Amino acid sequence: MSAIALLSDFHKYYLYATYTDMRKSIDGLCGIVYNELGREVNNKDVFIFLNKRCTHIKLLLQEADGFTLLYRRLHKGRFIMPAIADGERATQLSATDLLSILSRLHLHRSKKSA
Repeated sequence: MSAIALLSDFHKYYLYATYTDMRKSIDGLCGIVYNELGREVNNKDVFIFLNKRCTHIKLLLQEADGFTLLYRRLHKGRFIMPAIADGERATQLSATDLLSILSRLHLHRSKKSA
């Protein structure tokens, strides 16, 4: 079973600040992480991507035996993107923040940068 299913604070969660083409798969998203964020995909970080309409979300992480890519598409409504400071490429979220996004709740928190 995937460790991501636990959504615990063991992981660090990074929400990419730029809307993402949801046609990108694991290699394309890893390219964003490396080239745009200057980070390596590893087993402790989860990278979160939203499309422009905020109706699709992907979560990417690397586990011991390979990559895990979770994809959720809403039929109604939108995911609510938290505020990200101008110029930031990503913001760090807690597991609670991520669960709030997945539940489409508004986040009221202080800003953290990646």
